[in-house]
Amino acid sequence: MAEQHPLKPFYSVLVLAFACSALVAGAAVGLRPLQQANRQLDQKKNILRAAGLYDPQRKVDQLFAAIETRVVDLASGRFVSEDTIDPRTYNQLKAALSDDLGRPLAKEADLARLSRQEKYSLVYLVKKDNRYDELVLPVRGKGLWSTMYAYVAVDADLNTIRGISFYEHGETPGLGGEVENPKWQAGWQGKQLYSTSGTVQFQLVKGGVAPAGDAARFEVDGLSGATMTSNGVTGLMRFWFGDHGFKPFFDQLRQKGGLNG
Repeated sequence: MAEQHPLKPFYSVLVLAFACSALVAGAAVGLRPLQQANRQLDQKKNILRAAGLYDPQRKVDQLFAAIETRVVDLASGRFVSEDTIDPRTYNQLKAALSDDLGRPLAKEADLARLSRQEKYSLVYLVKKDNRYDELVLPVRGKGLWSTMYAYVAVDADLNTIRGISFYEHGETPGLGGEVENPKWQAGWQGKQLYSTSGTVQFQLVKGGVAPAGDAARFEVDGLSGATMTSNGVTGLMRFWFGDHGFKPFFDQLRQKGGLNG
């Protein structure tokens, strides 16, 4: 019997490794459309949750038919035509890193600790009885360990919070991770963003909201044992509803008579 070449086992392992790599790569490419579809479905669910419209007994696309997706120029507060930016394909997280579609943030303005921000944002207008009833807006900012992502639903008065849905973060489970707790998120409903002077007053407060007092309408209970995460939530809200976020958009809507002007 001929003696086996000493490198034959190595070649066998090498061929097997290449074959496995090809299979994994092929599976990744083949599954990409499905993964993208699942991400979009999850995004729609979280927008619906923030708006108080999610019903697990109904199809997501059926529920989402009441929502109109638009793009807003954050600096001017004006809507952008679909011919300029298509809301169906626009990726604002990638845009923030782009020289053309993003911009660096000055340290004193960067309350959400993002470093860079996109120039245009997606906004979601919710219709009820042929009128716009609320807005759902994407927000994000740094907590203790991670960037936290959420959708905030705002009433047609452009001041009252309808709901919140934190859908992605890397905060400590049981502490900062409680941002995704539905019971805690329910405490946001009915809270207000702006004072009568137009400044963002919303904040999380350590030790819980006082049962009485004018400030309570702007406050949500802080997360127990998670001061940095709570501060991060306050920072991201004050950033995104301030001058560098959606405030110019709200100002434009108010000048036109509101959400249905």
